[in-house]
Amino acid sequence: MATPPDPTPRLQPEDKQVFVKVAGLLTWLTGLLVLVVAVTAYLLVFPPRPAAPLAATTAAPVAGAGSAPKQSANFFAPARFLLDSVKHNPEGELIRYGHELIAHTPQYLGPQVKDPLLRLAGSNLACQNCHLQAGQKAFAAPYVGIWGIYPTYKGRENAISTLEDRINGCMTRSLNGRPLPLDGKEMKALVTYMKWLGRQVPVGEKVQGQSFVKVTFPNRAADLGQGKALYAQQCASCHGAGGQGQRANSDAQYQYPPLWGPDSYNDGAGMHRLQTAARFIKANMPFGATAEHTILSDADAYDIAAFINSMPRPRMAHLEKDYPDLSKKPVDCPYPPYADQFTQHQHQFGPYAAMSQGKKGAE
Repeated sequence: MATPPDPTPRLQPEDKQVFVKVAGLLTWLTGLLVLVVAVTAYLLVFPPRPAAPLAATTAAPVAGAGSAPKQSANFFAPARFLLDSVKHNPEGELIRYGHELIAHTPQYLGPQVKDPLLRLAGSNLACQNCHLQAGQKAFAAPYVGIWGIYPTYKGRENAISTLEDRINGCMTRSLNGRPLPLDGKEMKALVTYMKWLGRQVPVGEKVQGQSFVKVTFPNRAADLGQGKALYAQQCASCHGAGGQGQRANSDAQYQYPPLWGPDSYNDGAGMHRLQTAARFIKANMPFGATAEHTILSDADAYDIAAFINSMPRPRMAHLEKDYPDLSKKPVDCPYPPYADQFTQHQHQFGPYAAMSQGKKGAE
């Protein structure tokens, strides 16, 4: 008997291939749909948090300081200056010694030290009497970042100056002494300490707090009588009625430095310029003042600075050789010669409105 034909249709080989492909595509689409549903459900249950705002890259202007350079870090944070964090290796020892030289200059370089070769300072001032907190305080002639801007042009020499030149300028003017040997341990320690203070500061950039605060000077000559009265009210309790300063524990070093007289800065120092001294005083004096919380008005700082700088102090020889290009001489430079018709008295005590306000020179 013959076998009846099978009624079920049979797929041809090519039809089987198409079926496999379609089935695979459907499986892939189903998996994708499941993934989309799963992600959507997760986002509904656990919504993402909003992104944190980007840190500001422009520091807020300090009161009286004018516009501030762009930056995102506080390079004057006290935690950056902990000497305990410095490694005990040759570089670390230089950093510590540099700090000692700044904070206790008379003990190492003063006129009474045991080694005659190190009697290079002509006074018992310490570097930190001007560069407050061993050069760590903002708007107080700090060293933070100074390593990265040297060598640089200086109008006082009309030449490119190194950081070592700048340090020796302080030695011969602010400390009324003699230069440090360039290859000596003391110079190396000072430069290494300043480099450490400025670590992570962008090389070649000035950071907020590195310069002095901005002061609007009265359009008049400084009032020396008013400056004397203000000095008695605001300054004499620390610096003495006669500007003689106060020593720390009766030793050679001053806790509060003399502001005139034989143990003070000489007449070639940057602090002997009225505008420079007024800016320093505005942000730092009386004791406790800061750039953010000043105590004196601009006019008060102007008059006090003029009174202090009118008092006798050591003389520096050959000041006429400063500023070979007289057009670079600052308007408040208190000693001649000058490239303009204004008197020495006006250069020393103002008013400055009629003079060129854009002229800047080296300290």
